[in-house]
Amino acid sequence: MKLAVISCIHGNYEALNAVLSDIDAHKADQIYCLGDLVGYGPQPNAVVELVRSLDIPTCQGCWDEDIVEGLNACDCSYPSQLAEKRGHLAHEWTNQAIHPEVREYLASLPMTLRQDNLCFVHGSPNSQHEYLLPTMDGFAALERVLAAEADVLFCGHTHIPYLRELENGTLSVKVQQPGQSETQHQFTAPLKRIINAGSVGEPRHGRPNATYVLYDTDSTQVTLREVPYDYQKTCAAIIEQGLPPIFAWRLARGMEFAERAEDAGHVCER
Repeated sequence: MKLAVISCIHGNYEALNAVLSDIDAHKADQIYCLGDLVGYGPQPNAVVELVRSLDIPTCQGCWDEDIVEGLNACDCSYPSQLAEKRGHLAHEWTNQAIHPEVREYLASLPMTLRQDNLCFVHGSPNSQHEYLLPTMDGFAALERVLAAEADVLFCGHTHIPYLRELENGTLSVKVQQPGQSETQHQFTAPLKRIINAGSVGEPRHGRPNATYVLYDTDSTQVTLREVPYDYQKTCAAIIEQGLPPIFAWRLARGMEFAERAEDAGHVCER
């Protein structure tokens, strides 16, 4: 079976349409979405309506959660006060723009999805807000996959696609109890994978092209797809809707523009 995994659409209807056309051309049997349907982009309602109309199984992203529960951010969620101000403006605009039925749909989304030995999350199995970066400590990365009780963990949130293989994971534990000799236990984890789908609607890999992943469950082959689209149309809509112009600037360049917390492993707490 060929799976297509998309993530982080962020109200970018033009990018979503282009990616869905590419998925159709590659004859994927099933599409999974890792959340963040809304936020930053100018067409949140149209994006949600299209995803719902296609019955695409979808996880709840951090932006989806924040629109439902209220802005969930702590002091270290943003690298600067300016970035925090822009984030709040985007949240306020999105919160006012979405339809009641869209809010209800976002509230109904699960945190994780599963298919056989595959697990689908937005950020990590722990939180929609946690970043699984490709540079994450190997032991910590393995722990996230083991926590998901899966062999392959699909995630998004970073907006940068990657494939990471965790091989020969061996854990050794020594136990010393009073009056007993020391015992040692070893646990060996088989090959595990983390596959990041990047971002459909706000890529940050240095190019404006939308990204997603194709995964063959039979051969376990992973293909990171990059899809050109009319990003200038979305940039114009961002400006027209009164969203911060920097959102259009970074969309056109596929750049992050320092929108990452210093501690990428940090999980925000309410």
